[in-house]
Amino acid sequence: MRSNIISVRHRLSPGLLSAAVLLVLFTGFGFHDASAEPIPVKQKQGAMHGFLVLKSSEGKVIAVGDEVNTVGGNQVRSRLIFHFRDGSIDDEISVFRQGTVFQLVSDHHIQKGPSFPEPLDLAVNVPAGKVTWHEYKDGHDETKTEHMDLPGDLANGMTSLIVENFPPKAAEMKVSYLAGSSKPRIVKLLVKPDGEDSFQVAGVSRRSNRFNIHTEIGGVAGVIAPMIGKQPSDIKVWVVQGEIPVFLRMEGALYPKGPIWTMELTSPVWYEEVK
Repeated sequence: MRSNIISVRHRLSPGLLSAAVLLVLFTGFGFHDASAEPIPVKQKQGAMHGFLVLKSSEGKVIAVGDEVNTVGGNQVRSRLIFHFRDGSIDDEISVFRQGTVFQLVSDHHIQKGPSFPEPLDLAVNVPAGKVTWHEYKDGHDETKTEHMDLPGDLANGMTSLIVENFPPKAAEMKVSYLAGSSKPRIVKLLVKPDGEDSFQVAGVSRRSNRFNIHTEIGGVAGVIAPMIGKQPSDIKVWVVQGEIPVFLRMEGALYPKGPIWTMELTSPVWYEEVK
């Protein structure tokens, strides 16, 4: 376990996939599915501070992000925050345990500012089965709370861990996700390997594995959703091949019907001070 170093081992939430990333799931539909499973722990998360950028479809940097993990025993607190150039904020704090599987304890996700047509403030306390969210209507902010039967494989704030810990011989994985909306709902994320791609590090070629994340709404709602434009677009995630798969890149929307943005690892750029 690494501590007090700059690391490139990343989790999303939106994000991507999560972080932050999977709020494209605001469909208003939900269902429970016994076929979902917890994320297995292949590589435990350590303390780290990593850097990311968020780019528009034209390749322009629109936000700079920091991810900070702190570890106490078998519990990890992870915060991923993006500061947008237009003043917007995407901020998610998740707490999870890591034993044989990853288990979410809590997650709090905030999106606000010009980049987000509808602000978000969604918090979940898994042991208490408590979900709290804000509804913004006609200039008013109303806080609502509901007790829900939350599944043990809930992956909010941990979606990049799915691809980093994907079982080598598995054809797919399915996990639960609490999608924020006027009334939060449980949906399913179907994750499948989607091929390989090349990238370079200082001019040296490396290989990455690509994954596809698809939202399963289920039931009659799942049939109707594509017809009425409610089916979220798929999300692509890349991890480096090798002994320790590490998140490299994500392409997807951060909010319903939002533009496709790209989240990538980045590193400090050094320069000489003018004397």
